[in-house]
Amino acid sequence: MRTRPLKVALLGCGVVGSEVARIMTTHADDLAARIGAPVELAGVAVRRPDKVREGIAPELVTTDATALVERGDVDVVVEVIGGVEPARTLITTAFEHGASVVSANKALLAQDGAALHEAAGRHGQDLYYEAAVAGAIPLVRPLRESLAGDKINRVMGIVNGTTNFILDKMDTSGAGYSEALDEATALGYAEADPTADVEGFDAAAKAAILAGIAFHTRVRLDDVYREGMTEVTAADFASAKEMGCTIKLLAICERAADGGSVTARVHPAMIPLSHPLASVREAYNAVFVEAEAAGRLMFYGPGAGGSPTASAVLGDLVAVCRNKLNEANGPGESAYTQLPVSSMGEVVTRYHISLDVADKPGVLAQVATVFAEHGVSIDTVRQHGRQDGDGEASLVVVTHRAPDAALSGTVEALRKLDTVRGVASIMRVEGE
Repeated sequence: MRTRPLKVALLGCGVVGSEVARIMTTHADDLAARIGAPVELAGVAVRRPDKVREGIAPELVTTDATALVERGDVDVVVEVIGGVEPARTLITTAFEHGASVVSANKALLAQDGAALHEAAGRHGQDLYYEAAVAGAIPLVRPLRESLAGDKINRVMGIVNGTTNFILDKMDTSGAGYSEALDEATALGYAEADPTADVEGFDAAAKAAILAGIAFHTRVRLDDVYREGMTEVTAADFASAKEMGCTIKLLAICERAADGGSVTARVHPAMIPLSHPLASVREAYNAVFVEAEAAGRLMFYGPGAGGSPTASAVLGDLVAVCRNKLNEANGPGESAYTQLPVSSMGEVVTRYHISLDVADKPGVLAQVATVFAEHGVSIDTVRQHGRQDGDGEASLVVVTHRAPDAALSGTVEALRKLDTVRGVASIMRVEGE
């Protein structure tokens, strides 16, 4: 074993960073044996230097992150500060000064992954980011290494634990959205401002990264269609149960049937209870991969939290350190296909539409005519009269598969009918 240690600079010492530092210290002998050389912290960049950080020597703590990554003796930089800047500048500076990078920064990678990969390659360094997609779940490495010889056609998954916890509580307890969010906040699953989670921004960033790896093409955050789940109601869950379904916020990345384009989207959807993703409970994540030769694979586990995310970071750290010792590089960006990213309107999917309509003869015929005019075939229809005698009824229509643009156009036309008092909810149906 080499005696000179590999030096690691840690950017950020919050929930994840502090756990990375702790594991590096407590498991130092095991890590050295697995890597082939000892690893040691060269410094820890923080914003608040006066905070007590158990297990980290005070002399290692600095507020000058730039000076830390510019040190010529640093072999690997671990970036867990998040956000676009200063993370982007610090990472590129690290490459310029001969350090490889392990990052958990999904927002930055979804926005500027191509430029970061190019910088890493130009300077002969590695960029690893397993922790940016699904916490402790090994997903990036299987997609870009284990399945490198296969053709992946679809990646569909639950990649945000906060939203899955909220939807699971709404499903199992009958709670409304606000009640379930309050419980998630009290348990520490939701941030004080949960917008990034519940509006789908977090999942969209992860979808961009997954689509890029799976389809060997560049997919940016702006390419991902996104809908949040704040409008999902208890009535939606009741309708889902009538269909033998539940509701999940899904990230879906697909290759077109002709192989000529890809799509990436995030939105709530009904999925059959028989689908493996339907049984993913609480704050857990799971990703379902469909490959041509391997078939269907599912990756499941905790998708967030200090320890799970640190596990993924340390796994990348071991791989990068091994590459350093062998004077080699791991896989970089693979974007050789250069496939275009199609719009959401071109996606072929199904809709579950709940309408409030006038309770009188001929309404169903009018509604059916609108669907026919837009080339959308109806699968099932359920109509329920209201018990309050207000002259309204509820009409639930489930369509066959059709382009999303045609389905969306159908809904807009339905809104204009005099006999349609309102569109109560619209939800896509997936996983069948």
